[in-house]
Amino acid sequence: MNKAELFEQIKRKSSFLCVGLDTDLSKIPSDLLKLEDPVFEFNKQIIDATAEYAVAYKPNIAFYEALGPKGWESLQKTLDYIPKDIFTIADAKRGDIGNTSGLYAKAFFESMDFDSVTVAPYMGVDSVQPFLEFQDKWVILLALTSNAGSSDFQLIESKSGKPLFHEVLEKSQLWGNTDNMMYVVGATRGELIAEVRKLVPDHFFLVPGVGAQGGSLEEVAQYGMNDTCGLLVNSSRGIIYASQKMDFASAAKREAEKLQLEMASLLEQYCR
Repeated sequence: MNKAELFEQIKRKSSFLCVGLDTDLSKIPSDLLKLEDPVFEFNKQIIDATAEYAVAYKPNIAFYEALGPKGWESLQKTLDYIPKDIFTIADAKRGDIGNTSGLYAKAFFESMDFDSVTVAPYMGVDSVQPFLEFQDKWVILLALTSNAGSSDFQLIESKSGKPLFHEVLEKSQLWGNTDNMMYVVGATRGELIAEVRKLVPDHFFLVPGVGAQGGSLEEVAQYGMNDTCGLLVNSSRGIIYASQKMDFASAAKREAEKLQLEMASLLEQYCR
């Protein structure tokens, strides 16, 4: 999916919602555990309930890897079930060099056919470049995350006096462009989102941290939105675990619709 197609879907749905499919067997309704593939059945019902509001789905690969071969089967079935006009993100946070990085790219872009994959930039250009060689596929580079330990490295000043995340943003623009590279930018500190937007005015951001982590959707839009929206705001727990009973799908639908309505208002306000 290219940038124009993604923005067209955002406009059509008046939404920039990404639903995180972080499906945990210990949190889904116990009645589903009797089924042959409870993870896929849960995901299927979540997708059915939220597809009219979501422009992206983001399975966190760890939740599937932890289940061994069966988890990979559930992931592929989930990916195949997602409507083809909805953007898909493999939240894998891969980052290795040379042929290993190339094989990770082949796994997610060819074998599984995701639209994008999250990539860690710490090992530099040769860990990222192999992912950028696939047509109409995206690297989503970790830039400024919302976790508690993000300041351990991301905010440390380099020799030039800039925080490390500035260096990542500036250097990585030599590797990719606005049609094949996005950035992970956490939602929990609005003023830092503004800094990132100043450095990369035209790139899309994948924004975690709204909802359960306390980030403000209003602040994200205020500081991060550009004239093509430029945002995919992820909600995982707040949607998929809105209820842990068998009404989980209808509860997820209500939460997704609530976010979509707020997003529609923000698009009208900030995306001109």
